[in-house]
Amino acid sequence: MKANSKPKKSTETLVMGAILTALVVVLQYLGSFIHLGPFSISLVLLPIVIGAATCSTKISTWLGFVFGVVVLAMDASAFLAISVPGTVITVLAKGTLCGLAAGIVYNLVKKKNIYAATVLAAVICPVVNTGVFFLGCILFFFETIEQWGLAEGFASGVEYMFIGLAGANFLVELAINLLLSPIIVRLLKIKDKNIK
Repeated sequence: MKANSKPKKSTETLVMGAILTALVVVLQYLGSFIHLGPFSISLVLLPIVIGAATCSTKISTWLGFVFGVVVLAMDASAFLAISVPGTVITVLAKGTLCGLAAGIVYNLVKKKNIYAATVLAAVICPVVNTGVFFLGCILFFFETIEQWGLAEGFASGVEYMFIGLAGANFLVELAINLLLSPIIVRLLKIKDKNIK
């Protein structure tokens, strides 16, 4: 019986990963219509955290990469006009690394408490996503961002980055993750108990 258990778990993980991948694409598309400031809200961080909690770090990293690819295709034109390589590096790195970080944090804490692990993964995911975005902005786009900030009435490019570009978006992304990730993971864990 144990010989069949591993392939079944593998299949379940792949199916869940595929569903979450489709959800990442759909949520990023829908999120592109919801704007706070010049950029859309990233609703896709939620399935990335769920992937970390229910599948694996590989799946959450994959989901982050897919998130980056969809952002490049739909929502990166302002940055692509400034630097194509800088945009590709920044967008793919922020997505991939937020998925990787969520998976690592979840796995480090899950043996002690799966809900604490989920909450910590839900926090680290938007922190890494926004942090890598800021790093990319400083490395590749800072002169242009300073000009955008001055045009918008901000005192500096840094102030514009934190308040104008990503401040409200980050808070909304963090709130969505903190509110919904633990609930969804708990429902999935209940489902798993009932199936066994």
